[in-house]
Amino acid sequence: MQARMKNPAVIIPEAMQAIQALAAATKKGGVPPKTLDLVHLRVSQINGCSMCVESGTLHAKKAGESEDRLFAVAAWRDSPRFSDAERAALALAEAVTRLSDRADPVPDEIWSEASRHFGEAELSALLLSIATTNVFNRLNVSTRQVAGAWG
Repeated sequence: MQARMKNPAVIIPEAMQAIQALAAATKKGGVPPKTLDLVHLRVSQINGCSMCVESGTLHAKKAGESEDRLFAVAAWRDSPRFSDAERAALALAEAVTRLSDRADPVPDEIWSEASRHFGEAELSALLLSIATTNVFNRLNVSTRQVAGAWG
């Protein structure tokens, strides 16, 4: 596969700076970094962003995440490797990423479970992180960015 063009956020550096600032801000919301890494990976899997799946996996491994958990993210519902809070974050990530899949995109049961584990600042960080990952995924997938091409 060959990229159609550079990632638009690379071509317009101010856009990359804004997206990176948003990503950095989400890390200050109180959500454990490993949870944010899992959410990033799951959203990227759903969107088929090979670049973000690869870079997200490498980043999570470098930050100490186990290969067993990384391999299990796609099947998190059936895996005993995740905490209840991580499961709530992953369910929220899937719902927010798949908005058009159901009439009530983020059902009360998913929101309530996430709210049981995360306060308002943490939920804000999760939602912003999910949205930021979706931005990167959409830019990368649309322009066919090649996994591993960014180093």
